Amino acid sequence: METKTMNIKVEKAKTSKIDQVDFENLSFGTVFTDHMLICRYKKGSWKVPEIIPYQPLTLDPSAKIFHYGQSIFEGMKAYKDDNDDVWLFRPLDNCRRLNISAKRMAIPELPEEYFMDGLIALLKLEKDWIPKTPGSSLYIRPFIFASGTGFHASPADEYTFIIAFAPSGAYFSGKVKVLIEEKYSRSANGGVGFAKAGGNYAGQFYPTQLAIEKGYNQVIWTDDNTHEFIEEAGAMNIFVRINDTLITAPTSDRILDGITRKSILDIAKDEGITVEVRKITVSEIVEAAKDGSLKEMFGAGTAAVISPIAAFGFRDVDYDLPQLSHSYASLLKKRITDIQYNRAEDKFGWRFKV
Repeated sequence: METKTMNIKVEKAKTSKIDQVDFENLSFGTVFTDHMLICRYKKGSWKVPEIIPYQPLTLDPSAKIFHYGQSIFEGMKAYKDDNDDVWLFRPLDNCRRLNISAKRMAIPELPEEYFMDGLIALLKLEKDWIPKTPGSSLYIRPFIFASGTGFHASPADEYTFIIAFAPSGAYFSGKVKVLIEEKYSRSANGGVGFAKAGGNYAGQFYPTQLAIEKGYNQVIWTDDNTHEFIEEAGAMNIFVRINDTLITAPTSDRILDGITRKSILDIAKDEGITVEVRKITVSEIVEAAKDGSLKEMFGAGTAAVISPIAAFGFRDVDYDLPQLSHSYASLLKKRITDIQYNRAEDKFGWRFKV
């Protein structure tokens, strides 16, 4: 994979924070590296990106991000192998999805070389920040928001693109207990559920908090119309194993086209696992739990890769899932992470060396 080389200006931080970081005990997304990439859209075009010291932003109170919510983001990771080589996982998919989100939110699309060249330049500068503790990685957050000003309800005329890094440990530990949601909806037909728009996640927080108060860790979202079909698990795509068949919902206006989701489908097929991409009813899940054919449920996303579900609740009844010695979740997670950390052959061409 080749990208056009851009002349990116670099302003280095006067001092580094890296010596203050305990890389053996990293929480997720709370420690940030010394630098960030910033690129501005003004007068109808994206300007050349710059790398500057990580710092707060100054925005006008009338910046449209505060009023009309034009904000999108991506989530990625960089990995370091035993030889200290740095790897990305399907980065062009993230770039393309960022622009899919941009188009839906009336944000100018970002040229691919701005994304890739800017990311690579920043990674080369911050290489020492990539942790090597098992399960750890450098979390990458590219995002775009409306920085243009004015109270008029219309798209902004200026935008800011930033890439920031956060060395992080494992996102989740252990299994989770989820509640199937029947009142609130994550997204609707014709909406922005397929985009990684900030407002999608803001809207999840309240119903998720209600579930937490009931003793659950997360919510399983159902369709907005009948609440008959399960669609996502919190901020992750969801997979269900009934007997030996792995099932996930098809993407739509409401469901994010997850990169981890796509990878799981390809690896499962490569493993000879029967895969179905179809609608999954809540009643099917409940009946499968009752008759013992429901073997596994798990969420899939960049941060956690795969997060096994230990139990789910529906209409005041909890259903426990069996403890399996050879689960699809563990098999698939190992296959993906072995590719990401350059521990195994990458027959799919997903790995990108920085």
